[in-house]
Amino acid sequence: MDADEREEVYQTFGERVNMAPKELEDWLQTDESQSVGDSDDSGESTGHASGRRIVAIKRTHKADLSDDDYAHMRKVNGYIARHCAQRPSGDIADTRWRYSLMNWGHDPLKD
Repeated sequence: MDADEREEVYQTFGERVNMAPKELEDWLQTDESQSVGDSDDSGESTGHASGRRIVAIKRTHKADLSDDDYAHMRKVNGYIARHCAQRPSGDIADTRWRYSLMNWGHDPLKD
């Protein structure tokens, strides 16, 4: 990934991940957070694991981000874009759709 691609990924990540690290950390501790997503052998969902990684990335200085961090940021950007395009009708406040997005650092109620 060249410098221009990194900058685009970084900027998009900053726009789409609209939860602060502490806010996301607190969310990941809730039953609602742990109730959604596909789980791996450890029982943790992909989105929940991603949320923990997002917290670490957001707490890392930009100059210290690794190629793996940028790859994960790109994955997060894609997930949020695809999932937002599938927004259900009606009140989304207490939906699995919203909870899943929040595991990936995006609260659609903030849009």
